[in-house]
Amino acid sequence: MRTYLIMGLCAVVLTGCGDDDSRTGEMEPVVRGLKSCLIDDAEQATIRRYPSVLQPSSTTTLSFEVAGRLQAVTLDVGQAVAEGDVIAELDPRSLQIQVDNAAAAVRQAEVATRNAEEDFKRKSQLLEEGVVTKAQADQSETALETNRAQEIQARKQLENAEDDLKRAVLRAPFDGIVSKVDVESFANVTAGSPVATIYADKSFESSFTVSFDVVNQIAVGKTATVRLADDPAVVLAAHVSELGSRADTVSSFPVVVTLDDTNPVLKAGMAVEIALEFPVPKGIGYTVPLTVLPMEGRLDVPDDPSAPGTVDVFVFDEATSTVKSRPVSIGGLRENKLIVIEGLEPGEQVACAGVAFLRDGMEVKLLPDSE
Repeated sequence: MRTYLIMGLCAVVLTGCGDDDSRTGEMEPVVRGLKSCLIDDAEQATIRRYPSVLQPSSTTTLSFEVAGRLQAVTLDVGQAVAEGDVIAELDPRSLQIQVDNAAAAVRQAEVATRNAEEDFKRKSQLLEEGVVTKAQADQSETALETNRAQEIQARKQLENAEDDLKRAVLRAPFDGIVSKVDVESFANVTAGSPVATIYADKSFESSFTVSFDVVNQIAVGKTATVRLADDPAVVLAAHVSELGSRADTVSSFPVVVTLDDTNPVLKAGMAVEIALEFPVPKGIGYTVPLTVLPMEGRLDVPDDPSAPGTVDVFVFDEATSTVKSRPVSIGGLRENKLIVIEGLEPGEQVACAGVAFLRDGMEVKLLPDSE
């Protein structure tokens, strides 16, 4: 019984493999749909972007010019101060004593000078009468000149003491924010020791480094834009304010950009992106999306940094409905798009999706939603 069942199954299988089965015919090749981008957007400038950190353009550490004992310090980190606001004060008593002593010395010198003047007048008259000698009169004149000099010195010392008393009050040199407080209330401080650090809250800058080929295209005053990393909607105008002529590291040259605009959200230490615009090599180029690059493709960079790189893209041939691989020269980037400066012409269609599955000479069908 089992033998007959097996023979029956074999007959069914053989019948299914007969020459009249429609499934034995050749399958038609599948034509892949192609999404392409039209070459028509011309650009004359490329943009290079550099990450950086926002820093205040003016930062200063304040200190007293005289020594003394601090009074109560009410300053806090992050506190806003205006130009002329009191940052800290010294106990003025010891400085006031110095002013009083200097003033007393001035009065004493004034009295000595008046006495010397009277003595010189008397000696001069007696010299004419022949009562005193010429030497005695000269000695009196010398004493007068000495007392006058001592009076001038005493007045200068009084002036310095009064200035020191004024220096007992430390004031903010500009509007800003307190970033650091280095002292505590009632501590003794020496002249020049740090008391507090403040920075200007309305003037910011950012520094970064560029390569040799870029630094030669930058000059002080070149316009730039600064975009906040935490809030890309905030874009501010800026300009190159400093340009290093010596590399910090190998072939990395420092550049400082100062903001021309301000915004209430700006804080020191924020991450930013700096954009600089440069002319496209050869004057003009055409933008294409990054998706024109095959997954296994790469940009071939020449030895000359100023020369453009090359990459292969697929160009649609309308006459044969195929795609052809073609090398093109890349002159830079703009708004996340490649700028092609050589190898493409206006009106051509470039594959901009699924390029990893394309091959040179492959037949394709242009999709209606192509750009």
